[in-house]
Amino acid sequence: MSLTRRTLNAAALIALSALAPAAFAQAKWDLPAAYPATNFHSENLAQFAADVDKASGGKLKITVHPNASLFKAPEIKRAVQGGQAQIGEILLVNFSNEWPIFGADGLPFLADSYDSAMKLYQAQKPLLQKKLGEQGMALLYSVPWPPQGIYTKKPIASAADLKGIKWRAYSPATGRIAELVGAQPVTVQAAEFAQALATGVVESTMTSGATGVDSKLYEHLKYYYDTQAWLPKNAVIVNKAAFDALDKSTQDAVLKAGADAEARGWAASRKVNTDTLDKLKANGMQVQPPSAQLKADMKKVGDTMLKEWLDKSGAEGQALVDAFRK
Repeated sequence: MSLTRRTLNAAALIALSALAPAAFAQAKWDLPAAYPATNFHSENLAQFAADVDKASGGKLKITVHPNASLFKAPEIKRAVQGGQAQIGEILLVNFSNEWPIFGADGLPFLADSYDSAMKLYQAQKPLLQKKLGEQGMALLYSVPWPPQGIYTKKPIASAADLKGIKWRAYSPATGRIAELVGAQPVTVQAAEFAQALATGVVESTMTSGATGVDSKLYEHLKYYYDTQAWLPKNAVIVNKAAFDALDKSTQDAVLKAGADAEARGWAASRKVNTDTLDKLKANGMQVQPPSAQLKADMKKVGDTMLKEWLDKSGAEGQALVDAFRK
């Protein structure tokens, strides 16, 4: 073989080896989340990441960062929008001050069961997709928390019993409920919740049985009133540019894994609701339905908040509520 021929062959091999990494390029995504690794939402995210890895043949690796270890809950949406994270999980109601429709599933007693929560989601979904699209993102899937109830140190028979109590608020809606019942709202994120209880910074809250177990609320609080007030949703959002950069088969893998995660998550939420209320009882917490008076008082709070929300959300909000109530 001539020297020229050998040189050409060597050059061709070098060129091919330079191209090889591109042909098998592996994308790596970070997925920040706000809740403990043992929470059912986080477990669902881990399964989603594994499904994407398998379906894409290893072309897309998603690393889940639970328990606010990469970004705190309020920072995740901006991180995904700005491309610091390619994908992330947010609690929609946390962003209701930015756009009222994000807070639709935090309106007390509007959707107060899994079936009605799904109906609300179907009405809300096209609006969410449009808004997130305008912000350079897409909604991949959404999963509700179990229904929300009231945790307290002392027994309560009506809203009047909540007056002056230090109430953990984690969203604009929970802060507003505190104001309407005369409680003192204190903003505490999930990761700092147990510490706030231990130090007496908070003494009551309105959240799910799942968070009650995650944060071991039974170590500090004695009563849980199962008001089934609302079922707020976590949403998994994707940076549009990052998604568009994937090849078609990998995009399909992400969409399919997202659809599977949504179905699995809704089923898991139902199971978690039953299991966690049992766990609260097993750990000595008094789990009770609300008294007729407490239920009536909280319904009034819900009516006030719905009216305020409709005033803010205008025609868009009214259309959503009308679609939900059809």
